[in-house]
Amino acid sequence: MATAIVIPARYGSTRLPGKPLIEVAGISLLERTWRIARAVKGVGRVVVATDDERIVDHARSFGAEAVMTPLSCGNGTERTHAALELAGIEEPTVINFQGDAILTPPWILEAMVEEMTNGAGFDIVTPAVPLTSEMAADFRAHKALAPSSGTTVTFDLSRNALYFSKQIIPFVRKEGFAALHRHIGLYGYTRESLSRYISLPPSPLEQTEGLEQLRALENGMKVRVVLVDYRGRTHASVDTPEDIALVERLISEEGELVGAEVGA
Repeated sequence: MATAIVIPARYGSTRLPGKPLIEVAGISLLERTWRIARAVKGVGRVVVATDDERIVDHARSFGAEAVMTPLSCGNGTERTHAALELAGIEEPTVINFQGDAILTPPWILEAMVEEMTNGAGFDIVTPAVPLTSEMAADFRAHKALAPSSGTTVTFDLSRNALYFSKQIIPFVRKEGFAALHRHIGLYGYTRESLSRYISLPPSPLEQTEGLEQLRALENGMKVRVVLVDYRGRTHASVDTPEDIALVERLISEEGELVGAEVGA
């Protein structure tokens, strides 16, 4: 069972207008994301879903498939849903892979594909990273400076999500029982679950925390958490102008995730 990857790529970012076209170490964010998606095993199609002809033209310049989606799409999830019909995507499962997640290793997405292929009893798949004591300390320190950064997740014994929060959860009253898990904002859907999610209105907790995945939980949808390992790579994305220098430094230190030949 093949999976499709849709890369939502909106031109009108508030903090970084034209963000998908911005170059990091000589390669645009969009092309970097597309190269990662193309390197993922078990993927049938990779489609860029955008609202701007400039992004379509750029995507096609390096060989990507691209489709124009309505300006009315309010977020990447809605743009992913629109792309299913507009691009004629027939794969039974789809991953929404945001176009600024340029340091996401392909094996993170492969873990999602494997769960969607072999697992059962869930509507949505999303990854999370267990935090070591050192990683948790760094995470807490960063949260003290930027409280709205980073999301944590708790889940049941079957790895179905219980709650996502911008707070650090669970509260650790006694050490040694449950690790902290940082959520990675990638989502895999069946066609049916994506349609259901899109049909639901924004929910109270979703709007309170600003986390779209809470809409699924508040409506009784099962969100399966896949535990992943970055294998020494650093998790980062491009949200602000300052992030560009950071990710360029990380690419210089850690090397490229995939090469140009992947998209050939």
